[in-house]
Amino acid sequence: MFRQFRSDVESTLEGALSELGYPTDDLGIEEPPADVDATLASSVAFRLAGEAGAPPPQVAAEVAAAAEPTGYVAAAASQGPYVNFTTTDEYLTDTLSDAQGVDYGALPDRDTSVVVEHTSANPTGPVHVGRARNPIVGDAVANVLASAGYDVDRHYYVNDAGRQMAVFTWAYETFDESDLEKPPARDRIEYDLVRYYRKGNHYLENADPADVEAAEEEIAAILRGLEEGEEAVYERVEEVVDGVLGGMKECLARLPAEFDEFVKETRFMRDGSTDDVAARLQDTDHAVYEEEAWQLELEEWGIDKNLVFLRSDGTSLYTTRDLAHHEWKFDNYDRAVTVLGEDHKLQADQLDAALELLGNDVDQLDHVIYSYVNLPEGKMSTRRGTGVMLDDLLDESIDRAREEVQRRMDDRIRDDELTDDDIERIARQVGIGAVRYDIVAKQPTKAITFEWDRALDFEAQSAPYVQYVHARCCGIEEEAAGAGIELPDADAEVTPDLLDTPEERDLLAVIARFPACIEEAADELEPHLIATYTREFAETFNAFYRECPVVTADDEATARARLALVRAARHTIANALSILGVEAPKSM
Repeated sequence: MFRQFRSDVESTLEGALSELGYPTDDLGIEEPPADVDATLASSVAFRLAGEAGAPPPQVAAEVAAAAEPTGYVAAAASQGPYVNFTTTDEYLTDTLSDAQGVDYGALPDRDTSVVVEHTSANPTGPVHVGRARNPIVGDAVANVLASAGYDVDRHYYVNDAGRQMAVFTWAYETFDESDLEKPPARDRIEYDLVRYYRKGNHYLENADPADVEAAEEEIAAILRGLEEGEEAVYERVEEVVDGVLGGMKECLARLPAEFDEFVKETRFMRDGSTDDVAARLQDTDHAVYEEEAWQLELEEWGIDKNLVFLRSDGTSLYTTRDLAHHEWKFDNYDRAVTVLGEDHKLQADQLDAALELLGNDVDQLDHVIYSYVNLPEGKMSTRRGTGVMLDDLLDESIDRAREEVQRRMDDRIRDDELTDDDIERIARQVGIGAVRYDIVAKQPTKAITFEWDRALDFEAQSAPYVQYVHARCCGIEEEAAGAGIELPDADAEVTPDLLDTPEERDLLAVIARFPACIEEAADELEPHLIATYTREFAETFNAFYRECPVVTADDEATARARLALVRAARHTIANALSILGVEAPKSM
């Protein structure tokens, strides 16, 4: 409803400005402060003061007087230099009715396809905490786009052609279990295989120069075989890649972060598109041959560092193959979104410039750049085998959540009995939800140091705090059913005439804003806006919960109206949490 109300405010304001002979290009529509009794306001009087030759308060009064409310706009009134707009009763009526639907908040189909590429970590070992922000943010970006009406595919781009994979393949084929120092940290394939990768790197850094030279020749042969399309070499590399990737999939499924397709880098070597890209780049005026490599000079795009796209021996680089990958995306999707760590910012800029140089419409491409996640213990490195894996973080979070759930058992309001299975379910929902929520709730460009006490605080603005709202809604509905309070059918018209307390009205107003929040988060590719919304929602719902009893309401009609409001709240918070990838527990 808020989206329609905003549109109605625009129409009302444009009509008033046109009647007064003022331009309508900048309406200055914004949200008023919390203490102002209005849903939207306009600061247009500031812009028009000079043209009108009058102070902003006078202009605001003039505009408000000329406004003819339309749609959900009940009235326009000036307050100082602002024009404030209030809603009609129908605004709340339609909000309550729409929110009875389980898919409340989802926007109409936009008939636009989007591919969201995220995670795409090199398959060299387990997913570590520092990179955990990519699948969490990427999955939330894909979710919010899907909720906003886009046709979304989720892709993982697999680097199976670079030097790291050649080193990994060589090491796997060279060393035996007896050569490895430690057993795998977990009984899963990527934890087993990563030991070969680490052993290989240690050998290349410490072995006799002659032995290292021989090893490097074998590694170079693997790279040449990939470049030349040797099927036997592909199969050797794929054995390692697919093994590690299988384990990484199991880890990511715990978040959960799932993918529609794993697109391999070698695909664009084998189909000839990488060679085509390299040839086209060589033909441009920006191509130079320097330091035994073909490079692009990108000063025209404000980039000082040249982009190397072809080695002297004719072999391609990761970026060359990624250019072919992106042109494939443009051929198959209307838009492409890539989630990248901050250390890839330069590469993203170079990629955009090269794609434009190749004649592509780079407006089809968006990058979401994020900073890394740290633990108080310090930084991590998969290559040297140190640091904390994502599995470790999830296990620890579930364990801590279990302890917190058990500690709070005596304080539970609901009288339902929780079995051991219930406690495990809640611990997993809360524990993993805490990790996801704490990471996605921050602006991607801001660094994060993950802290347990904050993430698992049931009383603060954390995942458990928000999840508790959904559990409370479920508890109220169960209690009402037990008391014989009948809930209107979901498709029946539900009127909020009996919901006249400030807490009830405030909750309805926040519910009304949910679809607009989805729209903004999708337009800006900022899923943290949904997290911010859930915190405001939780605070508003808790105020309603304290002041407005449902089952013990003064009369049945009020109880039924409040029960409809609870159902609307449950649908809203469940769908908001779903966008964030956080489960909504039925009990806690």
